[in-house]
Order: sequence, then C-alpha cells, then structure tokens
Amino acid sequence: MCRSIKTLRPPATPEVSDDEVRAAALQYVRKVSGFRAPAAHNREVFDAAVDAVAEATQRLLDGLEVRGARPRISDR
Repeated sequence: MCRSIKTLRPPATPEVSDDEVRAAALQYVRKVSGFRAPAAHNREVFDAAVDAVAEATQRLLDGLEVRGARPRISDR
C-alpha cells in the first residue's frame, strides 16, 4: 500500500526519531485520504488524523519486543 514508508522497528531502524514517525503517519493519511495536501476545509481533520496515526505508531513501536534485537541502552 504505502511503499515509501520505511520499516521503523528494530533492528531495521535502531533509533527512530519523532520526525520519522510523523513522516510515516503523514504518508499513510495521504494514501488513505487520497490527498497530498488537503483543502482548507479538510485541514483540521487531516492534521488530527496524522497526529492520531503518529501516536498509535509510537505506541506500537514502544510495545514491540523483537527477538534477537540487542536492548537499547535506555532499556538496560
């Protein structure tokens, strides 16, 4: 579906920035909505969707346990 969204989970990406999570969320909402940039009357709901997807993505990444991945320094 969204081929330009890169894998963000370890070990593919050991450290994920907020910008990377937000970029993935934006790509997803663009794909689902069919809008690259929404019209002014859709901007609020579009931005809210990006925020919600970014939050869900971060919760997912924070909760994943990847077998064989070395623990991050902050996890030790």
